[in-house]
Amino acid sequence: MKRYLLFFLLVSLLPLLTMAQTNYLLGFLPSVNLNKKLPEDWSLNFKAESRQSLYRGNFDYEYLLTDLALVAAKKIGINTSAAGGYLLRVGQNRVQHRAIQQVSFVKGYAGFRLSHRVSADQTFGKDDAPEYRLRYRLSSEVPLQGLSLDPMEFFIKLSNEYLGSIQYDVFDLEIRAAAFIGYAFSPKQKLEFGLDYRLDSFIHGQARNRYWIGLNFYQSL
Repeated sequence: MKRYLLFFLLVSLLPLLTMAQTNYLLGFLPSVNLNKKLPEDWSLNFKAESRQSLYRGNFDYEYLLTDLALVAAKKIGINTSAAGGYLLRVGQNRVQHRAIQQVSFVKGYAGFRLSHRVSADQTFGKDDAPEYRLRYRLSSEVPLQGLSLDPMEFFIKLSNEYLGSIQYDVFDLEIRAAAFIGYAFSPKQKLEFGLDYRLDSFIHGQARNRYWIGLNFYQSL
């Protein structure tokens, strides 16, 4: 079953990764995630993420922005949780605020986990019209040794996400596909490295392709 899942997800993502390369950006997207379990099935997640451009027509490093997010989640079922939070985005001479609401469902199978997440967010900035987005993400974490992820073992994480957005009364759709390889140092500490591909602006104009080299660190407190 594990092999069939990997094959299905890779085939699903392949068309996105082989589209025309016009109007594209290559960047670096590192993040740090801190998680804390609280009483009565509550938890907190703090995430710091930075975007840096490496190539946009030519190789030229440019700092783009930093996101700082705090999300509180409550387990509302055996495999289901609801969450809400706030994100602060700081860029070059620009500050934005985002409210986040989401529901996630995680199902364990023999040899992998499958996660569904539906979320909505609203972004506000001083010089921008409000942006409203609705998102759906499907992701899977597959251990490469055995049926479950144990310390000192590698794993693969694949995801596919669709984001519909409205701003200035204009609708846009963004499609994301990501493939990461990770390593579990301990039950509370993981590191991931991989590629995050994002496609948007293809409905009303020339498609924009963005490739992010991701490096994600997770720590449970």
